[in-house]
Amino acid sequence: MSLLGGTYECSTKTPLGHQKGTLTIVPQGDAFTGQITGDLGTMDLREGRIDGNQLTWKMKMTSPMAIDLDCKATVEGAALTGTIKAGFFGTMTLEGTKIS
Repeated sequence: MSLLGGTYECSTKTPLGHQKGTLTIVPQGDAFTGQITGDLGTMDLREGRIDGNQLTWKMKMTSPMAIDLDCKATVEGAALTGTIKAGFFGTMTLEGTKIS
C-alpha cells in the first residue's frame, strides 16, 4: 500500500472562505479512489493518479453550484499541499495534515 494513502484533515481557501474537510485516499497501484467530506457535503475522487509523492484527481462539486474541479497535491511526510482549479473561480490552495 502506498504511504500516501490514508486520511487527511484539509483546509481550502475558497471564494466562500476557508472550507474544511476530511480527505480519504485509497491507493490502488499507481491510481487511487476516495472522497472528501466537508462543509459542502461529500465528493468522490475520480481519475486519481499517483506519481511518486504527487497526487492528481478530479471532483465534481454540486453545491452551491455544479463545477468540475481539477486537483493536484504533493505529500511530504504528514503534510499535503496543493491546488484545486475550479473553473471561472480560478485556483484555490489546499493544505492538509495526515491523521491516519
